[in-house]
Amino acid sequence: MKEVKIFTLMFFNNISLAFLLIDERTLIAMPYKNNANKINLNQVVSYYDYAASTPVSDDVLKDMQPWLNEYFGNPSSSHFEGERARRAINTARQIIADKIGALPSEIVFTSGASEANNLALKGVAFQRLEQKGHIITSAIEHKCVLNTCAYLETIGFNVTYIMPDKTGIISSEKVKAAIQNDTFLISIHHVNNEIGTIQPIGEFGAIAFEHNILFHTDSAQGFCKCGIDVDDMDIDMLSISGHKIYGPKGIGALYVRDVRNSGLVPQIHGGGQEEGMRGGTSPTALIIGLASAVEHFPVTGMSTVSALNGVLSQYKFFKNSGSKSVPTIFSITFENDKERNRFFSENEWLISQGSACNAISNFASHVLIAIGLTEEQARRTYRISLPPFSL
Repeated sequence: MKEVKIFTLMFFNNISLAFLLIDERTLIAMPYKNNANKINLNQVVSYYDYAASTPVSDDVLKDMQPWLNEYFGNPSSSHFEGERARRAINTARQIIADKIGALPSEIVFTSGASEANNLALKGVAFQRLEQKGHIITSAIEHKCVLNTCAYLETIGFNVTYIMPDKTGIISSEKVKAAIQNDTFLISIHHVNNEIGTIQPIGEFGAIAFEHNILFHTDSAQGFCKCGIDVDDMDIDMLSISGHKIYGPKGIGALYVRDVRNSGLVPQIHGGGQEEGMRGGTSPTALIIGLASAVEHFPVTGMSTVSALNGVLSQYKFFKNSGSKSVPTIFSITFENDKERNRFFSENEWLISQGSACNAISNFASHVLIAIGLTEEQARRTYRISLPPFSL
């Protein structure tokens, strides 16, 4: 029996809810039935927090297994086992590149999307440490982008944070209006991880191309779910993550257009792996797992969405995104505490309150505040995310 310690416990109209802190932004909320200081995770009926992480699929696990304990050679070794691992990694690189219309040489493997985002933003900015310059991003990016931009501001860079509309859309008009003479980078996400809004990244790319500005997008929540062609969309850099698409944790990638001539400054120096962009022994099994997840990503899933809509129709709430959003991420705000409590008394679901109050700071999500919710509304807001599939 798997047990975890409760981070905090709250009571609503005689309903006990345990909130488990997953990271600085994500809480798991679930009914609490035990009197001890531990909670039995086996009592949970349904997991609906797939935007936080997906399980490794059976196909992916099968493809990874030989590279964990049978073909374990270091890909940098000159002997046969090293060559076997290198060939497998090159095949994986081709699969991922084909998915977005890129060249295999333009795929740089990282530990995940957070590292990829850091490499993109810092890697470009560090080329301009003397002259500095201006970056455009949005106010509703993932914290790894916002915190990286905040760091760059401390060393002299200027950053504009564009506000979204009430459905979470960043308008291309605002992006264009924010351009300054020294703007060198636009970085705006593909799909919002809290409310599921799909951004018009093709429009952003066209604007950036027109003004000779680099365009980066964090596609951790969009990759495999939405169609991507880096040439058609004028994308210069794109970040992806394995564990959002039924792949393993600890692996991601950054697409970099013409990486060998990009001038991108590495953030991890090592033995020259990944075209010198990211040092460290290549994790063959994880890379194979990422490529396998791309190959086996599901193309159907609307029946699950329909079933969820049927359940939610019994409650009073409003949804925090418009029609331009992925169907598997629901950010809902209950009408009042009574309605929220009734929901949790009738459904034993693992869902995220990462888009509401943080258990430590008690601050509302920056995304919810940016789209116009009050802190009281944010406290009644939850993200329900279903198994992702290709749209």
